[in-house]
Amino acid sequence: MKQYKLFFLALTLFLFNCKDSQNDSINVSIKDRNKIEKYRPQFHFTPKEKWMNDPNGLVYFKNNYHLFYQYYPDSTVWGPMHWGHAKSKDLLTWEHRPVALYPDDLGYIFSGSAIIDKENTAGFGENAMVAIYTYHDPFKEKAGQIDYQTQGIAYSLDEGETWTKYQDNPVIKNPGIRDFRDPKVSWFEEKEIWQMVLVAKDEVQFYESKNLKDWKKISTFRFNDQPPLGVWECPDLFKLPVDGIDEEKWVLIISHGGNSSPNGGSGTRYFVGDYDGTTFTTNQKESQWIDYGTDNYAGVTFNNEPNGKRVFIGWMSNWNYATTTPTEKWRSAMTLPRELKLIKSEGKYLVKSQLIVTFNNILKEVSENDVIGNIPLDFEYKELQQSIISFEAVINDKLDLQFSNTLGDAYKMSYNKTSGDFYTDRTKSGKVDFNKSFLKSSVQKMNIGSKNKIKIDIVLDASSIEIFINNGEYVMTNQIFPEENFNRFNIQKNEGLEVKNFTIKKIKSRL
Repeated sequence: MKQYKLFFLALTLFLFNCKDSQNDSINVSIKDRNKIEKYRPQFHFTPKEKWMNDPNGLVYFKNNYHLFYQYYPDSTVWGPMHWGHAKSKDLLTWEHRPVALYPDDLGYIFSGSAIIDKENTAGFGENAMVAIYTYHDPFKEKAGQIDYQTQGIAYSLDEGETWTKYQDNPVIKNPGIRDFRDPKVSWFEEKEIWQMVLVAKDEVQFYESKNLKDWKKISTFRFNDQPPLGVWECPDLFKLPVDGIDEEKWVLIISHGGNSSPNGGSGTRYFVGDYDGTTFTTNQKESQWIDYGTDNYAGVTFNNEPNGKRVFIGWMSNWNYATTTPTEKWRSAMTLPRELKLIKSEGKYLVKSQLIVTFNNILKEVSENDVIGNIPLDFEYKELQQSIISFEAVINDKLDLQFSNTLGDAYKMSYNKTSGDFYTDRTKSGKVDFNKSFLKSSVQKMNIGSKNKIKIDIVLDASSIEIFINNGEYVMTNQIFPEENFNRFNIQKNEGLEVKNFTIKKIKSRL
C-alpha cells in the first residue's frame, strides 16, 4: 500500500509541475498552425496537445459553458485519466483552462458530471461547482479484482479553476460489479433531491441524495437487447417537450463500446419514455441512435442550461481506431454542439439534433467571385473544407454527391429512395489505411425511409463531416483525412432530381 501511494504521489507531483507548460499559448499564426497541424479543426473543440476522449462535467454557470473532458497530458494515446477543462461564452470559441482533476491514490479520474449546488446542500459553499466522477483503480484491476471502480466528488469555489476533493471519497463504493461508472447527476425538482444515473455492466442504476455525499439506490433500467450490446456507458437523463404537442417525455441516453453501433464500433443510442422520480419505463421496441456515423460517442448534455434547453456534445471518434488517427501534436475533437429536440412522427418519438442557433454567428456569405463552375451541380471553392452546404433535394430515384480534391481523394454520399437508405463512403477520402477498422467502416448507412424530398445540411471542417438530414432527424458524423483539402463539390444528374434553396457559407475559424 505504501508503494502504491508513493506512485500516485510521484505521478501527481510530476503532472503538477507540467501544469504551467500545459497552459502556455501556441504563439503561431493560424496560417502557420495549419501548416504544422494539418488536420486541426478550425471550429471544433480540440485539446492544445495530447490525448482527449469523453466530454465530462458539462455545466453552465455565470454566462459560461464549462467543458471538462477525459485527458492524458503525457501522450497522444490513452493513459492515466485526468479531467481537462475549457470554457466558452457561445459554445464555439473555447478558452483552455488548467487541468481540473488529477489521479490520486484512489485511482484515475474517469467520466462523470458537474452541477451547481445553489442551495449549498453539500456544505461546500453556496453555488459550489461539484464534480461527480468515477475513480478507476488500475492496481485492483491488474490484480484481477472486480471492485476497482467507485464514485467520488470534488468541489470548486472559483468556477472550476481549482478543486478540492472530498475527504471521505468514495461516496459510492463498488457493490461487486466490474463495470460501474460514469455518474450523471441532476436536480429532480418534484422531489427536491439530487438524482444520479449510473451504468453498471448492462443496466442503468438510479440513485438519489440530499447532500451529494450519501446516496441511496432507488431503481434500475434494463433493455432486452438481442444480441446484447455489451457494456453500457455515459448515461444521461432529462425531460423534453414534444414539439407541436402538449406533451413531455423523458430521454435516456446510453453509449456502447465494442461493435454495437449501426456502422461498427462505439456509438450512442437513446430511449424515450416516462420517469416518475423513481423508475424509468419505455414502450420503445428497438434501438434508436443519436448519430448513425461512426464518430460520435459518449455524448452528454449540459446541466444548468437556461430556458430548459438540452445542448449535447459528443467525442468525435471511435474506440476501434481512436488511438491511431493521423494527427501528431494532439488527438481527438468534440462534435459541434447540438440542441436536442423531441418530435413525434408516425407514432414514434425521435430525438432531433440541431446545430445551435449561435452557429449562424460564425457563418460568412460566399462571394460569387470565390466560386468557379456551376452552382449547385458542379463547382470549385478553395475554402470548401471550412464551410456549410445546405439544400433541399426533390428525388425521383436517387441522389449522388461527392466532395473531392485535385489528388483524386473523394468523400461520397448517396440516397436511394426505393430502399430509404442514405450512404456515406470515405473509402477513397485520403488517409484510410492507418487502421484496418477505419477502412472497414468506410461505407456507412442509415435508413431514413422513402421520401420524395429531403433537406440536407453538411458541415465540413479540417478532418470531419457532419451531416444533418431533415433538420437533424437523422445525423451522421465521420472523420476524414484527405491528403489535401477538398475543393470541389458535385451533384450527379439523375432523372427527376431537383435541387432547391442551395446555399454555401464559409465558417469562420475559432482558433
